[in-house]
Amino acid sequence: MRRWIMLGLGTAAQTAACAFVYGVPYLADELRGREGLTLTQVGVLVACPTVGLVLALYGWGAAADRWGERVVIATGLGGAAAALAAAAWGVHGMVALGAMLTLAGATGASVYSASGRLVMGWFGKEQRGLAMGIRQTSTPLGMGVAALAMPPLAAGHGLAGAFGFLAVACGVIAVLIAAFAADPARPQTTAAEPAPNPYRGSSLLWRIHGSAALLVVAQFTAGAFALVLLVDVRGWTPVHAGQLIAAGQGLGAVSRILVGRWSDRVGSRLRPMRQLALLTGAVVGATTLGTAFPSPLTPVLLVAAIAITASTNGLSFTSTAEHAGPAWSGRALGVHNTGQNFTAAVVPPLMAALISAAGYWPGFALAAAATFASAGLIPVRGTVPAAGRADRARTIPA
Repeated sequence: MRRWIMLGLGTAAQTAACAFVYGVPYLADELRGREGLTLTQVGVLVACPTVGLVLALYGWGAAADRWGERVVIATGLGGAAAALAAAAWGVHGMVALGAMLTLAGATGASVYSASGRLVMGWFGKEQRGLAMGIRQTSTPLGMGVAALAMPPLAAGHGLAGAFGFLAVACGVIAVLIAAFAADPARPQTTAAEPAPNPYRGSSLLWRIHGSAALLVVAQFTAGAFALVLLVDVRGWTPVHAGQLIAAGQGLGAVSRILVGRWSDRVGSRLRPMRQLALLTGAVVGATTLGTAFPSPLTPVLLVAAIAITASTNGLSFTSTAEHAGPAWSGRALGVHNTGQNFTAAVVPPLMAALISAAGYWPGFALAAAATFASAGLIPVRGTVPAAGRADRARTIPA
């Protein structure tokens, strides 16, 4: 029972972090309207939290390896709450707001590096795909919460209402983590026999990192621009567009659970990941046609793209932690998150510039191409994961 409580706490922490890191796109109409920003300027603000993540992820991962998950998550999420409170009530102007969002991303990066390690440590390999699939629902759930809450809060209370909501959510969950989370048991190592560096002499982890980063292009193209596309091209209101996007994110959350369980049953993370990458490329390609020739099918294709682009994330995280092993999983997940979030940071402003210059369909076409490229990079033939070997020598408390 205790492991499921840890899973719930880790998922809640990640959901709160994802809501603010990836929630800024749902304020696009408010930022372009009352604040008078261009789409490219909005894209820069969208990127600010992920820039903070990229700068801090590895450091938080090393901290989790050394001091444990509970203190790292609680400290970082509390810092994010303070930065978001400043964004809501303490600063004015695009530059100051961008700085606070960057700081929130840097402090919230603790959750990205440590919550996955927390979950991995409490579950054995037979349930790890399911557990990480549940934990990884936090990204679409966080984006879904933001899509539902941010547009009406911004419409009724401005940016202060939207960012204030996120600050309170992060603060409450930071307190819950500090009070109730417990670090998992760790394997014993000696100074004479340090854990080997899993990156030395093998490209397997780097290929997992690279393929996952390429998959982010489609995920954040669909997630960041679906709302403005529906508003600009189909004439929807931001609130109604946010509700549809939240439905797509909900489907994405379900897909991660099902895919995680699938990977447990077939005994592989990477083979299902490659198959889903090919399917994702096909769906995003169809969405490209829906943006080039808008019709009543366009919203349906956007929902499908949002859902399917979320499906592979849990597989890449689980395979990273398993191949890195317990002693290196915090740092490896930090590297993995850095690649994904660097991509997530550059996609919104670059895609915004491309869309402003050429329209929506070239952006989605580029995302589809990146997805097909990722499928070719995924290493389906690898060695036995280090975590799998470690599972034979240790037990996890129930």
